[in-house]
Formats: sequence, structure tokens, C-alpha cells
Amino acid sequence: MSGYAKSGVEKAILDALQILGGSASRNKLKQSIANNPDSGFNYDEVFEPVVSKSGNKYVPFDFTFNFGINNIAVTGYIEEPKRGQDIVLTEKGRSRNHSGFPTKREQEIIDTYWKKKEKHKKKKVEPIKAKIPDKVIEDNSDPDVEEDTWKTELISQLKLFTPQKFESFSRLLISKMGVVVDDTRGKIMSRDHGIDGFGYFESDEFRTSRVAVQSKRYTDSAVSEPEIDKFKGVMDSFNAEYGIFLTTTHFTESAKRKAVTGSKSVTLIDGRRITDLVEKYQLHITPISSFTLDDYYFEKK
Repeated sequence: MSGYAKSGVEKAILDALQILGGSASRNKLKQSIANNPDSGFNYDEVFEPVVSKSGNKYVPFDFTFNFGINNIAVTGYIEEPKRGQDIVLTEKGRSRNHSGFPTKREQEIIDTYWKKKEKHKKKKVEPIKAKIPDKVIEDNSDPDVEEDTWKTELISQLKLFTPQKFESFSRLLISKMGVVVDDTRGKIMSRDHGIDGFGYFESDEFRTSRVAVQSKRYTDSAVSEPEIDKFKGVMDSFNAEYGIFLTTTHFTESAKRKAVTGSKSVTLIDGRRITDLVEKYQLHITPISSFTLDDYYFEKK
């Protein structure tokens, strides 16, 4: 596991937890790290997948992230992580300066933890190792990483959509979010001067707002400030009160600043946030459940 670690991930996680109020899901933490220019990790490093020797896609940062979570857990900065639940700061994590992490004593605790973990892992796999084809055995298996595998695959598939299909997908998604798409103005194609969706959103206070939607299916480049500026100009021509901009990649820092500048703001939805929304609204996905065995089932010698 230590081979996946990159220096500074623990500090980045703790910084993100403090920014988010002391408690957050793993995905929220990753998004905060990716969006924080001072974290030491950029968006591509956090979310970009690679292809393993067996041909499967995985995100290397997931291993670095989980490695860091374990390190700050065994040293007492966060509560014991539980699968599917938020990561929570302890009193130590909230009050102590972690800029010098790890101290000499903390490093000793971490080293001891991973040595015991590796020893226990070998005991668990040795009885069945002979039954598993060599090509299947990889050092990439981790329950928390596997939960995000489908999201990585989803982003890859969205990037393969035609621009027209991604625009249609975007309108479907925002309709699930509560925006009523206008039948006549919902899709306006006017070369480079159009928008990809237009509709209305009614808040709990029965206030209806006009919403403009733009979507960009990119494979690698980020959405830049000029694109947000251009979209804002189109919003004005449609008298939209706010906008939603969706992309399969992410947004530059200047684009994020531009989105909240002026009287009309633009909600930015990057690739990872799209996967969260697809999960939330169960949009063309099939949920499945699985289980892993607790240590109870493995004899300790």
C-alpha cells in the first residue's frame, strides 16, 4: 500500500476536513482537495484514471487517499473510518496543528500499523491463493476504491458521448434536479451563440427562476474563464437569472471565480459532481449490494 502514497496527502485531507466543518464523505474530501490550489494535488491527479496491466481502469489517487486516511486514523486525528460513512475529525484533529505531520512518534505508530496490516493480509489470502488465476491477483483491491469504480467508468463513457447526446443527458439530469425544461426554448441551437437548455425552477418559497444550461463534453481540457464569460452573455440575452454549466472534465480556477462574479451566478458541475448526481437520482444505473468478511472470520495466530 505504501507504494501508492504521495507525500502530503494526510495534510491535504486534514485541511479539507477543517474547511468542510470537520466531517465529510470521502468523495467530498477528494473534491475539496482537487479544488484547493494549496493542497498539493490538482484535479487530474485526484480523479484521472489509468489502465492497469489487466486492462481495468482505476484511479491511483484513491490508493494514496485511503493510505492517508488510515495514517491519520491510527494517529488519532480522525475517528475510526467506517465504510459508507463520513470521515470525522477527533478533538485532536480539530485542535492540533498538523503542519508537521507526522512526528517521529506518529511515524512509528504508522509503520507498526502497516506491518501488522501486511502480515494479517497474507494470512487471509494464503489459504485461497492457489485457486485464483495469477492474472486476477493485483495489489489494487480495496473496498473503498471499488465503490468508486463505476463512477470512473461513468465519466469515461460520458466522454464518448456525441455532443448532442451529452446535451440531451444534461437536460435530463437538470430535469431530475427540479428544473422544468421549456418545451420551446429548452433546446436552442444557434451555432456558437446558443445554449443547451432553458427552463424554470420553483423554490420552496414558490419563487420561480429562469435557468439557462450549457454543457461541454470534453475529454481532457478544462473549461476556462472565457467560456463562462461567453455563457453569461448568452444568459443575459435569455434574461436568465442564473445558469448551470456542466462538463465531463473540470473548471479552471479563473473560471470558478468568473462564475460567481457579478449579479448573476453560474453553478458549475464537473465530471465528479455529475457522477454524484447520477447516483443521487438513480439515473440509468442499477444499484447492487455486496459484502466483505470481517476479521471475525479469520483466525489469528
